Amino acid sequence: MSSSHPIEDYALIGDTETAALVCRSGSIDWLCLPQFDARACFAALLGDVTNGRWLLAPAGEVTAVRRRYRPGTLVLETEFDTAEGTVRVVDAMPPRPADGRARHDVVRLVEGVAGRVAMTMELVIRFDYGSLVPWVTRRDGRLRAVAGPDAITLASPVEVHGRDLRTVGDFTVDPGEQVPFELVWHPSHEPAPPQGDVPGAVDATTQWWQQWSGHSIYQGDYAEAVQRSLITLKALTYRPTGAIVAAPTTSLPEQLGGERNWDYRYAWLRDATFALQALMQGGYREESVAWRDWLLRAVAGDPKRLQIMYGIAGEHRLPELTLDWLAGYANSRPVRIGNAASTQRQHDVYGEVMDALHYAREVGIDPEPEAWSLQRALLSDLESRWNEPDEGIWEIRGTPQHFTHSKVMAWVAFDRAVTAVERHGLDGPVEHWRELRSAIHAEVCAKGYNAERNTFTQFFGGTDVDASLLLIPIVGFLPADDPRVAGTVDAVIADLSVDETCVLRYATHSGVDGLPDGEGAFLLCSFWLVDALVLLGRYEEARARFERLLAVRNDVGLLAEEYAPGSGQLGNFPQAFSHIGLIGSACNLAREWGPASERAGKHA
Repeated sequence: MSSSHPIEDYALIGDTETAALVCRSGSIDWLCLPQFDARACFAALLGDVTNGRWLLAPAGEVTAVRRRYRPGTLVLETEFDTAEGTVRVVDAMPPRPADGRARHDVVRLVEGVAGRVAMTMELVIRFDYGSLVPWVTRRDGRLRAVAGPDAITLASPVEVHGRDLRTVGDFTVDPGEQVPFELVWHPSHEPAPPQGDVPGAVDATTQWWQQWSGHSIYQGDYAEAVQRSLITLKALTYRPTGAIVAAPTTSLPEQLGGERNWDYRYAWLRDATFALQALMQGGYREESVAWRDWLLRAVAGDPKRLQIMYGIAGEHRLPELTLDWLAGYANSRPVRIGNAASTQRQHDVYGEVMDALHYAREVGIDPEPEAWSLQRALLSDLESRWNEPDEGIWEIRGTPQHFTHSKVMAWVAFDRAVTAVERHGLDGPVEHWRELRSAIHAEVCAKGYNAERNTFTQFFGGTDVDASLLLIPIVGFLPADDPRVAGTVDAVIADLSVDETCVLRYATHSGVDGLPDGEGAFLLCSFWLVDALVLLGRYEEARARFERLLAVRNDVGLLAEEYAPGSGQLGNFPQAFSHIGLIGSACNLAREWGPASERAGKHA
């Protein structure tokens, strides 16, 4: 039986290759090593304590908890008040050293603040998503846990011992005292790395993040929220390849007790333009170039095999499996690893790739010589596919449809190709592309628009709306002052609002997705609504919605994929797309020429 904390109770630490979730209780309940999509060694998030966790907390009753990140960093400080006094736990994951050694560290530093506080430490290592109990030995004053290819070494001055297949230790901390803990992963066939200096590692990690965040050029309103979102986006970047994972978790449910539980530890092509815009708006060109380069490597090859997502190194095969031994977060099953949506046909991704590479050219990221040839090959494949049904942006597992958003993004693909010839002097059959662009536009306006309701619809011939329709003015398919755009925005608000803050992706009760009804409001779509309202000139309405969305963040400024009034945050956490949406909306509200206007105007 799973006993789950609210998703809001978690904070993120990471080293830009993998990440951990730290609960307000002082327990690290999720950690995959050595990279985001590796098999978890702490999986209590999706089960219980027996599936792996690392608790560091007061032994007695806690009367209050306060958390914060050190300014400009991903170094977490948690203060616990007890009847005896106050203690602080500092958590960090130092970026891997430049020498390339295969090690990943989690460092935890207990600091006495006031009084004499009794503390407890419980370490439960379970490799392979909570299923493998390691062989534990003591060597050179450190504990070493080994199972298969993985080894983890624990170093601390605290005396620890084994109890019921767990490692436990009790100690006290006085004011001004520091008690360090270092957990290091390394390949089991290699010797354990040298023991490190935990206070020094915490300070170095703090300096590393502050140096990085200090490069931000954003100076508009909501600077704190934008900075936290940029740091989160950086934390979800896999530094060796430049990929950005959608989230560091799998199977956090979109409905408590439901089965909409997916693995998000991969990189989605449809994140491309939004991610590039967010990074460039923040002034992070190096990360933008790395993401663009990952994109080119991932989609290289036969265009007929274009996928909607890839592994963090560009892997194509992401087979979906269920882990039956895990009870699931809040008993939401199945727990899945891998993602079968990677094999779906989602025609909007052609437009996303074309738009991302177009945006990169527009902002001066030097084009790769082979990029245009690849783009032309993708266009050739799209020409034979755009008028077919697909599974759409929301990766339905029901019957494919002629989704309006997919057709709009096919228009985007050919539109950006025409612009590449006209503005950048690239070669191609521009007249043919203009004809295709016009044909797609006409078909969308004829079949994807419901004149009786004055709104575009989720799919051709339907009556329901879909939040992806909010992108119609943002991608430049129609100008914001077109009455059909205003009608669509109003229809989304009327049909999909769950309150005055958030909107649903679509009406799940329609059965279009082939899944049971019910999920939370999608936070990215809620930011899209803010952007659309800005383009429509409804600034006060947009700002009010945005500020209510900021209130959805947890106490350390993080957002999951979805939100439900009464249930709180839902879905994988933290979600890159949600934080990308926050950055974009803040820029749109703070600048006359924000990313929505840029994309709609194609930088003309």
